[in-house]
Amino acid sequence: QVQLVESGGGLVQPGGSLRLSCAASGSAVSISAMGWYRQAPGKQRELVATITSSGTTNYADSVKGRFTISRENAKNMMYLQMNSLKPEDTAVYYCNQFYNNMLYWGKGTLVTVSS
Repeated sequence: QVQLVESGGGLVQPGGSLRLSCAASGSAVSISAMGWYRQAPGKQRELVATITSSGTTNYADSVKGRFTISRENAKNMMYLQMNSLKPEDTAVYYCNQFYNNMLYWGKGTLVTVSS
């Protein structure tokens, strides 16, 4: 059974940094396409960043140059390094994984950017 668990969210001031983690069990991140999405209050869930099994990355325009997606195959983990955070980055952040022709989601971690 595939399970994804996000962690690392919290309250941070504008301009600050956070690193989100996504721990995968029951699947292998090394052979999966994975991604980070976010959903702000009253808004639809939107793509933040993705990484393919070959390591190709893709970012939403709003986070390019500030966020970095990565994974650590040996630990079966995926990360999202978020720098220069802005109030508009406030949202619940979700990781997902496309594995064995199915899409799995974690339950999310809340990031609040506020002074």
